[in-house]
Amino acid sequence: MPALEPSQQQHAQALRAALDARLAARGGWLPFDDYLDLVLYAPGLGYYSAGAAKLGAAGDFTTAPELSPLFGACVARQCAPLLRAAAHHSGAARHGVSDLLELGAGTGALAEALLLKLAELNVLPAHYYILEVSADLRARQQARLGALPEALSARVQWLDALPGRPLCGVILANEVADALPFQCFEATASGYLERGVSLNQQGEPEWATRPAAPLLHDELERMSAELQQRFAVGYRGELCTRLTPWLAGLGAALEAGGVLLFDYGLGRQELYHPQRETGTLRCHFRHRAYDDPFWNPGLQDITAWVDFTRLAAAAVEAGLHVSGYCTQAAYLLGAGITAELAASPNAQQRARHASQARQLLMPGEMGETFKAMLLTRGELAAGGAFAVQDLRRLL
Repeated sequence: MPALEPSQQQHAQALRAALDARLAARGGWLPFDDYLDLVLYAPGLGYYSAGAAKLGAAGDFTTAPELSPLFGACVARQCAPLLRAAAHHSGAARHGVSDLLELGAGTGALAEALLLKLAELNVLPAHYYILEVSADLRARQQARLGALPEALSARVQWLDALPGRPLCGVILANEVADALPFQCFEATASGYLERGVSLNQQGEPEWATRPAAPLLHDELERMSAELQQRFAVGYRGELCTRLTPWLAGLGAALEAGGVLLFDYGLGRQELYHPQRETGTLRCHFRHRAYDDPFWNPGLQDITAWVDFTRLAAAAVEAGLHVSGYCTQAAYLLGAGITAELAASPNAQQRARHASQARQLLMPGEMGETFKAMLLTRGELAAGGAFAVQDLRRLL
């Protein structure tokens, strides 16, 4: 791992002090999702709420919108018919307008590409709302989007919570579901253990287990029955029960239109396959991927793959319809990435875009690992973006 700068060392020490205090107050043990609440979201200390660069070459990982504007242009092509349909639904009461809400907008790269392409398509939302928990990222977004033409930048507004009044339009979440705190478990011959955090004899955080609480035990039993097989002894995995209330909140925030999700993950049968016996927890720091969630907490991203079956079930429970589910590669091909490539103004940009497209599309890059899912209020047609591939049978 690269050496830490003095400011990083101080940050990690401050979060460790907060962790020690939390453990002392909780009897020396924390469930892993509570640990993630602290190291990812503690105000001023957590990874997502502190000021360190996270995205791009100088950060810890790269997302599709940061990699290429082609991604945002293709997302705009999907959003356009949804915005039109939502505007038609809103009618006279809202003057036939629709809005777009992005959750966790990163550096603003996706918002920038979306607004430029939607302007080209003549389907601009009345408002482009951004819900951002990081003050640092919000400042970066404001600087970037403030440089757009006023006709576009004036539409952008930042929120501290989901809008109080349900919107007509599109809710967009790119790599948000994987950032929700999750629980960790282990199957044993005598039952399930919940994996959490305690301090070892040297005072360092480490894995520690306790018998699974009734709610976790019952959920694992339900999942095992649905999978039609027991988790093998020694099997370790993750589950994010917070997906259900999170999706319920998004459903309540949408009157008409769709929720468009992008994330890495699988349907439940594939995600909990017996061969995936060590789980999918991954940490990221300076473009290094590893599986130690206790290395300098507060400085690293900690995630796990998304259970898209749980997302789909939560959507149905929230009154939404699962209108599309496919790989990112299939989505981008259906949404017109080849047309975007052909529209490159010169040979140099075409070559650069072609290289970016390979990273977005290739199975060994982002193409197969990442999935796209469209949830709609009512059975709206998913359109061309989901016409290439339909994986809903795997949910």
